[in-house]
Amino acid sequence: MHSFRYVRGKLFCEGVAVESLVKKFGTPLYVYSQETLTDHYSKLDQALAPLDHMICYAMKANSNLGVMRTLANLGSGFDVVSGGELQRVIAAGGNPKKCVFAGVGKTEEEIEFALRKGIYSFNVESEPEIARINRVAARLKKIAPIAVRVNPNIDAHTHAKITTGTYENKFGIQFEHVEGVYARASKLKNIKLHGLQMHIGSQLTQVTPYELAVKKVAPMVKTLAARYGFEFFSIGGGLGIVYKPALASGSAAWWKSSEAKGIMTPATYAEKLVPLLQPIGLRILVEPGRFIVGNAGIFVTRVEYVKKTGKKNFVIVDGAMNDLIRPAFYDSYHEILSLSEKKGATISSDVVGGVCESSDFFCKDRELPKVGDGDYLALLSAGAYGSVMGSNYNSRALAAEVLVNKTKFAAVREREKLERIWEHEKIPAWLK
Repeated sequence: MHSFRYVRGKLFCEGVAVESLVKKFGTPLYVYSQETLTDHYSKLDQALAPLDHMICYAMKANSNLGVMRTLANLGSGFDVVSGGELQRVIAAGGNPKKCVFAGVGKTEEEIEFALRKGIYSFNVESEPEIARINRVAARLKKIAPIAVRVNPNIDAHTHAKITTGTYENKFGIQFEHVEGVYARASKLKNIKLHGLQMHIGSQLTQVTPYELAVKKVAPMVKTLAARYGFEFFSIGGGLGIVYKPALASGSAAWWKSSEAKGIMTPATYAEKLVPLLQPIGLRILVEPGRFIVGNAGIFVTRVEYVKKTGKKNFVIVDGAMNDLIRPAFYDSYHEILSLSEKKGATISSDVVGGVCESSDFFCKDRELPKVGDGDYLALLSAGAYGSVMGSNYNSRALAAEVLVNKTKFAAVREREKLERIWEHEKIPAWLK
């Protein structure tokens, strides 16, 4: 579900009119719903209750400290992919001991920092990485907990840029090689074989790829767990969301509607996977990101101009691809609404930003209500891979971000001041 709906013709986030947030904070603006974050985390946590489990939120989806503190307060662990992300966990009040460290390019400095903070496990991607972790751990006189990321060669049939589970991807270790990797790693004095991990892709809305992957990997997990005393099996993240929803009409109706459309929900996910995972007898880790935050955020932007050409109606807004790059990068769909409910005639429109790139668009040839300069548009389902992928391209300041809790709200990121963009740049003395 999500907590964005029209109330008396005005778009609300929980109990707050989005228009009032725009008046206070300006645009471009990200707005997050704490109720939605809590609902999505809790639904997944409850669905996995029959298992000894830990949810490690994949913070690459949205690493705002307010979002992360919300999840830490609910008991969430975190999936980090850099030393910087681990430091963010600590800054947000999260527990490093509930963190798994993923990613193919861990540096010695990052490994040392993670070991000093006592993370739960490294999810390792190659044998050279295992050797490096062992070397750093020996220098620190520590034992490093690791889980090999197995690549099960399962095609999740997702977007080419977010698939991770086939042999054409850079992630993980080939399924047929994993047992040999564990055998060699078991001889290293500063390595603890703590578990096994897999992850097959992102934005999966069907449970079948997970079933196939778990069925393929489970026998190996049982064998290796008996041999090396594993504690956990991580089945990764990748749970998808609905990007083309009707406005929420309540939590129960939302989830029921998704199931009716054949979209995977926490209940249907658990229904298929819990029976496969229970016999393994290990702690089960899941690493969702988009599922927790995707529908919990919207991106609000102001219409600056409407430009008509012979073939197109361009709605030019103050937001751009530097704020929300998903449409330009992935050709992604975001439902677009006006802050004031508009009914009646529509017009085929391209919503575009002011960045000097032809790829700077939010939609193309979409039937939208007629709008004019000074109107505001909201792009739904923008909580994941939105602000976190923002940039200063064209020397544009990063957008402000607001978290709403019922009728309360607070800026969880102030709008960036332009001079901050170049404050660390220097002009060489010979140019002065």
